[in-house]
Amino acid sequence: MAQTTVVGETSTKAPMETRRNRENSTTLTAGGSGITEPAGSRGRTSIADLVVVKVAGMAAREIPGVYDMGGGLARTIGAVRDRVPGGRPNVGRGVKVEVGERQTAIDIDLVVEYGVPITDVARDVRENIIEAVERTTGLEVVEVNVVVNDVHLPDEAPEHQAGEARVG
Repeated sequence: MAQTTVVGETSTKAPMETRRNRENSTTLTAGGSGITEPAGSRGRTSIADLVVVKVAGMAAREIPGVYDMGGGLARTIGAVRDRVPGGRPNVGRGVKVEVGERQTAIDIDLVVEYGVPITDVARDVRENIIEAVERTTGLEVVEVNVVVNDVHLPDEAPEHQAGEARVG
């Protein structure tokens, strides 16, 4: 079941603090999360888990050395889905998130290209996800756990082509 986080709502857990910004207008800031709502705003902003999943997935795919995402079964199902006419690729494959009121934690499964330094790719993925999610959603990313499930070898056929030639 997808959770939704509410941004900018007054909570007993995180007292709202009033400050003046450069334009001398008052803003309400939720517990240091960097999320601001104009004083007297007439509503609230909710961010669904799926939004964080997609932002994190896109950010991970931007890093050189990331070949694919997801564990073995998820990649196999994704390869079949990608071959279906009209099917859209799942940018969030291999991404799991927990979203709270002001924070999120992210787990991501990767397949990296052979020959790239895995620790460097993991670090770059982690940094890019944190930057993208915090900039886009305003949520604080408390952790990004990266699991490298496989290494793609240069002579391996892409998974979506594997097995195509077996039957005619």
